[in-house]
Amino acid sequence: MKFGVADFGMNVWDGGCYDLETRWEALREIGYDGIERLPAVSAEEAVLRAARLRRMSLDFATCQGPTVDACLQWTSGLGKAYIWANVTGTDFPTFCRQVNLQAAACARWGLRLGLHNHMGTLVETEAQLTAFLTDCPSCGLILDTAHLAAVGGHPVEIVQRYAERLVAVHLKDWRLEHPEIGMAEWWKRGRFCELGAGNIALDNRAVLRALREVGYDGWVFVEQDTHIDDPLAELAVSRAYLRD
Repeated sequence: MKFGVADFGMNVWDGGCYDLETRWEALREIGYDGIERLPAVSAEEAVLRAARLRRMSLDFATCQGPTVDACLQWTSGLGKAYIWANVTGTDFPTFCRQVNLQAAACARWGLRLGLHNHMGTLVETEAQLTAFLTDCPSCGLILDTAHLAAVGGHPVEIVQRYAERLVAVHLKDWRLEHPEIGMAEWWKRGRFCELGAGNIALDNRAVLRALREVGYDGWVFVEQDTHIDDPLAELAVSRAYLRD
């Protein structure tokens, strides 16, 4: 397995990303192997940034371009394996139909499509995730452990049942702080935190053991959407958790 950072929370904390190479150097010093999505606005920039990462002995998993076509082409051209599902359907049948079409497009480029389960979306609960994986057999899964566990799901069981569908894993933790608030406002119920600091009995160590047992050898990304301290300090705590 390779351990990287899905850096959304860092962007929120910083108000953006103003110097990618400085950020990459800091993550390398902590001990991470790379990042998930390489942002670029042109093919030339994608190639240049990919080269700079490689020069720094770091890697990435997929390209984040301005259009789905760009994500497909640049990710394929740079030899990576998957892109994120990005469709417009707002009801489950339409959503799945569009995902299946996008998965077929990915296959033509030698890629897999990955769906990121997420609170507040059409694929939130374990039942919804299972239904999605049944109705979209060609789509892979970017498993987010905290988004699933925070709604009562079981990440270890998903790893064991759908090992062949995993294209990446977001290892996260969650602190439930306001259980009286309903799921319609899930972001007010708590916050994401460094690994090991959650309070919902999410055992990410058990997830890692399950990944090893099923032979998963892909990317595991630490993703902390909400930082209350310096992101690098909190990400260092999560990297130490992984080493343990």
